Amino acid sequence: MILATSTITDYDQFLQTFSTRGAEKRNEYGCKGSTVFRDPDDANRVWVAFDWDMEGWKRFTADPDVPGIFATAGLPQPPVVVDAAATYDS
Repeated sequence: MILATSTITDYDQFLQTFSTRGAEKRNEYGCKGSTVFRDPDDANRVWVAFDWDMEGWKRFTADPDVPGIFATAGLPQPPVVVDAAATYDS
C-alpha cells in the first residue's frame, strides 16, 4: 500500500481526472485500486491510499504523460508519498 497526499485547486476537477485519465495511466503501471480521502481540516488537500507497490509508483511518476495528468487534475505540485511509521496486526 502507498499513501500519498497533495493539495488540489478544485475537488471536482481532481476527481474527474483522477477517476478517468489518472486511473487509466495508473492501471498501466499495476495499480490495483485506490481510495480518495478529503482532508477534514483542508478542503484543498486529498489523501489517497493506493493498492500498489513502490516500483509501480516510481515507474508511473517517471512516465512523461503524468505531469500533464497532474496539471489537468489541478495539482500545483506532484503528490508526496507518506512513509509508514509502523505496522501492526490489528
